[in-house]
Amino acid sequence: MKKIMIGLAVLLGLLAGCSNQSGSNATNSSDMPQEVKVAIKLVPENIQVNEKAKIEAIVTQGKEKVSDADEVKFEFWKSGQDKHDMLKAKNEGKGVYSITKTFKENGQYFVTAHVTARDMHTMPNQKFTVEK
Repeated sequence: MKKIMIGLAVLLGLLAGCSNQSGSNATNSSDMPQEVKVAIKLVPENIQVNEKAKIEAIVTQGKEKVSDADEVKFEFWKSGQDKHDMLKAKNEGKGVYSITKTFKENGQYFVTAHVTARDMHTMPNQKFTVEK
């Protein structure tokens, strides 16, 4: 009798482990939100020393423009230097967040857009040149 009970318990355990997860804990790919994407745009594309440049982050989720981001900041640094500047972006609407910056030295620079929107965080980078 003990062998039958042990065998039955093992069988029930195996069946429970192999059952299909159709309950509320199962994740469906259609339930997953689309990724928040960020495109960095430099205006003008060719930035000159001591001239104002506008840096934009265009934030989208699928085909929708995200105008309700929790936070958008731009981090800048010159190639080979440890000093980084962080500037908070202004929400222009229609998914566009921007800052205006003047670069005092020519050279290679990097910008990272730190974007938190709709419970997601993304940090795209872009390399650019400031010319004399």
